Amino acid sequence: MTTMADVARAAGVSVTTVSHVVNKTRRVNPETVAAVEGAIQATGYIPDQVARSIRTGGTRTIGCAISAMSNPYFAEVVHGVERAAARAGYSLLLTDTHDDPAGQMRAIATLLSRRVDAVVLAPSHDATAAITQVTSRGLPIVLIDRFFDAPIDQVGSENVEPTAELVDHLASLGHRRIALVAGLDGLATTTERLEGFRLGLRRNKLRPVSDLIASGANLEAYHVTRQFLSKTKPPTALVVGSNRMTIGAMRAIRDSGLTVPDDIALVAFDDFEWADLFHPRLTAIAQATAEMGELAVQMILSRLAEPELEPRKERLPAVFVHRESCGCPASHGAAAVADFAS
Repeated sequence: MTTMADVARAAGVSVTTVSHVVNKTRRVNPETVAAVEGAIQATGYIPDQVARSIRTGGTRTIGCAISAMSNPYFAEVVHGVERAAARAGYSLLLTDTHDDPAGQMRAIATLLSRRVDAVVLAPSHDATAAITQVTSRGLPIVLIDRFFDAPIDQVGSENVEPTAELVDHLASLGHRRIALVAGLDGLATTTERLEGFRLGLRRNKLRPVSDLIASGANLEAYHVTRQFLSKTKPPTALVVGSNRMTIGAMRAIRDSGLTVPDDIALVAFDDFEWADLFHPRLTAIAQATAEMGELAVQMILSRLAEPELEPRKERLPAVFVHRESCGCPASHGAAAVADFAS
């Protein structure tokens, strides 16, 4: 097992200096901090901040590495994880990955240093090292929201067909130039929703236009939408890949002097609590976020009880919530909630 002395040798510093960097007990030169942190990552050292001398049954803690603070979509997911964990007598330790591979590794290292009994991870586009870091210590890990090519337990939403259904709906209203503000490149959810968007275009005999598809991850959605709207032939309808991006897209439409749905129809993947308060109210795909979090904990508990179980991959149905931002009359807004699984 890697020790602090191994880190000190790799960084070319003393063990005392490594201790100060790890425990933040004294100010250390930034260059030295960088060297020590690089050595920690290179050696795989995990500082043990939890006394284990009397540990007999684990810490009864589930670690959750997710972009919860930087992505409001995950708030309800985390709520589901915490609720199910509490029912089972476990505490939840939450770390933010910032949807970044380096941030993801730091989050996992923090959880392992606290000796969690299992990990729930919303993986970034490159999660191999993070998954290996957990599984090499014999701990259960469940991937949540985003699927990854690995033989481990995973849970998320249907993405392809629900996104195609959004395109179907817009096409049925006569739209032919439909744009997509996609999510962060490399994420499984982005790839699947892009696949669904293209599927919807194909089955409505619409040709995909490359300059009407762009990544608008988080705050970039504003600039992507402004670019769409500034074209000589702008789109007449917009599909947005997540709730956080929807805010940026709506702000861009407003700042362009346009209105929804009179000038452009707007639909989104991800419903959220205040979507029904918008004017016009937002047509969106609603995910079973809390249920997703609860199922992740159920998978962990099953894995803790029976480590040799075959890995499970579970997809939860998504729900089409029909309101007015798509351009339909207000009378339709309260009417249609269609479960894609039915």
